[in-house]
Amino acid sequence: MSGPALHLALEADGDGAHPAAWRRAAHAPAELLDPRRLARVAAAAENAGFTLITFEDDPLPPGSAPNPVGRIGAVERAAFVAASTSTLGIAPVLAVTYAEPFHVSSQLASLDHIASGRAGWVVGEEARPESARVWGRPEVTGVALAREARDGVEVVRALWDSWEDDAAVRHVATGRYLDRERLHYIDFTGETYAVKGPAIVPRPPQGQLVVFARHGSVPDAQLDVALVSGRDLATVTATSTATARTFAEVEVALDTPQATADERVADLERYAPWPDRGRLRHVGTAAELTGLLRELSRVVDGVRLHPLVLDEDLPVLSRLVLPELVDQRLAARPLPGTSLRATLGLERPANRYAAAGPREENR
Repeated sequence: MSGPALHLALEADGDGAHPAAWRRAAHAPAELLDPRRLARVAAAAENAGFTLITFEDDPLPPGSAPNPVGRIGAVERAAFVAASTSTLGIAPVLAVTYAEPFHVSSQLASLDHIASGRAGWVVGEEARPESARVWGRPEVTGVALAREARDGVEVVRALWDSWEDDAAVRHVATGRYLDRERLHYIDFTGETYAVKGPAIVPRPPQGQLVVFARHGSVPDAQLDVALVSGRDLATVTATSTATARTFAEVEVALDTPQATADERVADLERYAPWPDRGRLRHVGTAAELTGLLRELSRVVDGVRLHPLVLDEDLPVLSRLVLPELVDQRLAARPLPGTSLRATLGLERPANRYAAAGPREENR
């Protein structure tokens, strides 16, 4: 673990973790895609002291399920939130199973520039056959899924380093904008594709964005933070010992002034079941959740919360849970002007392609 402070992340896709969450939302269904609603959620998370907000994504359009979900792309939502916040980390979910890693790298580097160094990346997974058809690609299955994730993360990270920090000279007197010696070909060759590089976006302010992924989906050496699941505390504890820095995945349904957590879950279960995703799940009071987070703070560095219904659970988290954690010195609010890497206790990495010694500027 990086230190005593527990970092809290909020998954803010759609109206909540339950597929029928929209039925209890505080806004009209048509406002789900309204950017003002997204801004309100992000502002509430930042004011509450969350370290990070994440946005799930999916290449598949809304289907014929009882509770279809429409969404704006995760990167677009993240960029919008980045421009309207100042301390909150922002991490979209992006998969590299079928998407071109070169474009993923450019999108994420651009996001980090917009966010002034507060961006992260949750490496997604696309294991369904329908995803391949959307992309117009042959289906990737079995061990090939892990290969594509491993190669994709390697390419994205290498492209972030393909510009050295001082590659953009911007020397007015000589009219030189770039020092080409500080741009590098990554020359990646994998089993299914090759990438030459360099990137088209300068190195991100953090050097490397903070990379999150489900534990076991990509090699630990490629990650900054592993997302660990488990239906009980013992399973989460056992999994967290395998990785240096971990965030536990926790689904939450809390008592509100209007209804108990059990009543709220039962109401939504009339329309659709709450899928079992193998995560730790808390259904109960804010005080009980604070106790659970206290226990988790002993074994993980952070927790990503998946609220049952954002409009109902986020206010309770903001009023009763995060302030209590801060008062108990179990959590700390992010500081203005601090990168996401620094907030999480991660060093800014050196550029893998930079020369070992100092170079004299060629004018």
